[in-house]
Amino acid sequence: MGDTGGRTTTASVRQEPTPMPRLAFYALAVCVLSVAAAVVSFVQGSWLGIVWVLLAGVSSNMAWYYLRRGRNRGRSVTG
Repeated sequence: MGDTGGRTTTASVRQEPTPMPRLAFYALAVCVLSVAAAVVSFVQGSWLGIVWVLLAGVSSNMAWYYLRRGRNRGRSVTG
């Protein structure tokens, strides 16, 4: 009738950390390059840097999403 709080009989298996997913790596690369482009653009006095900053924000969110999705891929949600 529910969880009794006892230990499970299966031994815990240590898993190696998963490598960074490929899409997360690409999104992170786009983020770094767009930040560099924004800095160059603002130093030159161009307002086009705002577009680069927005692109950096979107790509950083994509990198976090794909990184967390890759980490949680093996886990299942019960409840």
